[in-house]
Amino acid sequence: MASVGIQIRDLSVKYGDKPALREVSLDIPPNQIFGIIGPANSGKTTLLKCINRTIDFVTTASVNGSLLVGDQDVRRMRNVYELRRRIGMVFPLPVGLPMSIYDNVAYGPRMAGVRQRGELDVLVERCLRQAALWDEVKDRLTLLGTKLSGGQQQRLTLARALSLEPDVLCLDEFSIAIDPVTTMKIEEVLLELSREMTIVLVTNLVQQARRLAQNVAFFNSSRLVEVGETKQLFTKPREQLTFDYVTGNIG
Repeated sequence: MASVGIQIRDLSVKYGDKPALREVSLDIPPNQIFGIIGPANSGKTTLLKCINRTIDFVTTASVNGSLLVGDQDVRRMRNVYELRRRIGMVFPLPVGLPMSIYDNVAYGPRMAGVRQRGELDVLVERCLRQAALWDEVKDRLTLLGTKLSGGQQQRLTLARALSLEPDVLCLDEFSIAIDPVTTMKIEEVLLELSREMTIVLVTNLVQQARRLAQNVAFFNSSRLVEVGETKQLFTKPREQLTFDYVTGNIG
C-alpha cells in the first residue's frame, strides 16, 4: 500500500460568517497515527471533513487554502468519489447500513467493480479480522449489521472503511459510544494498521492521543495552537494554552 502524507497550507473554513478553521498549515507524515486534540468546536471535525471533502455537503461552508493528499490537491480533484475511496472515514457513532454484516463490508468493493464471490469472501474476512470482529461474527455473516452491539457496529464501520484499502483513515471520536475493552481492541488494531496507512485520529481523550499517536496537533478556537512529537507536546509544550489543556486545567 502506498505511503501517503497530507500537507495543509493556509486552510480556512467558514460556516456562513462563522470561522471554523483559521489559516491552518500542517504536515501529517505518512504511515503513522497523527493525533488531533482540542476542546469542542475547535475545528477538529471540520479538518477531517476537508480531507475527504465531505465538507462539500455543508451548503454554508466556504473553504480557502490547499490540502494535498500525496501529490494531489483534494480541492482540485474532479472525481470526489475516487478521493473518498482513498480516504476512509469512521464517525463518532456507528453508522450501519441496513444489510447483512457481509454486505456491509462488501458494499464498497462491489460499487468499485469487485464481483467475484471468492474475492469478496477473502476481502470481507480480512477486513473483519483487521477490525477485530471476525471471531465474533464469522458464523453469522448473514445477520443484519444493525443487530450487533454498539461496539461491534463501530468495528463493523471500521471494517467497511478498510474494505477499499484506503491510503488514509480518518477517525472522528471513534470510541465515544463504546466500552473501554472494545476501545482497547480497536486501539491495538490501529497500531497495526498504521504500518500500512496514514491514520488521522481526532479525539477528546488526551490520553488516547498520548497512547497512540506519534505526533499530535492541538487546536483551540478554530486555530492550530501547537503541533509536535507526542512526548514533547505532553511534557514540554511550547504554549501555555497547550499545557493547560493536556493537564486538564481547561477543557
